Amino acid sequence: MRLLQKHLCTIAVSVALISGAHAAPLVEPTLHIKPAASGTGRVALTLDACGGKTDTRILSALVDNKIPATIFVTGIWLKRNAEAVAIMRAHPDLFELENHGGRHVPAVDTPRKIYGISSAGSPEAVLAEVESGAAALATTGEPAPKWFRGATAEYSPSAIAMIRKLGFKIAGFSINGDGGSLLGAKETARRIAAAKDGDVIISHINQPTHAAGEGVVQGLLALKDKGMTFVRLDDADGTGDHGTTE
Repeated sequence: MRLLQKHLCTIAVSVALISGAHAAPLVEPTLHIKPAASGTGRVALTLDACGGKTDTRILSALVDNKIPATIFVTGIWLKRNAEAVAIMRAHPDLFELENHGGRHVPAVDTPRKIYGISSAGSPEAVLAEVESGAAALATTGEPAPKWFRGATAEYSPSAIAMIRKLGFKIAGFSINGDGGSLLGAKETARRIAAAKDGDVIISHINQPTHAAGEGVVQGLLALKDKGMTFVRLDDADGTGDHGTTE
């Protein structure tokens, strides 16, 4: 009996390894906005609010300097950050809230881990993540979201197709500003300040204890000093690859 169980376990492991080896590679979509017709250029700032708290250094800088941003919020973050949500809703000219999923689960429909985070693992779980994120946003009184960004910003191609069928555009990016909020302030500021006309920046607004938040503020102010214009995703034509916007 034990030999049979061992044999079956070996078969199961082999099947899992074969399946993983043949799983479709994940994609990390890029996104650009239409360049400015004139002037020094424009960029779109997108900030992920995955879970945890709110980096008030970033939020205050955006309000004080009238820098618009698209905030991708999870259902988890919404429950914990009512005060920050109220500030954002009090400045509809600056902030648009979009869908980052219900539980911050990667939109990948096969079981695997991305940056140590377990994927949704099935088509049904991907749909649940997207739809629960939209439902959580509906409770805030915000307009229905038009954009979705999954946890880790990596997707299986089949998940992209499912999300698009739900009517969402998928928000990639062209500049990873803070490396998942793990970079230091200096490098984060350097990356963001290097943004060019048409770029879409991704950073995080949910890690108030990380040095990257200071760098986000420094980089944004450097762009403002250069005369760069900031726009939200809904206020600009965005074009993404891998079928994420078309």
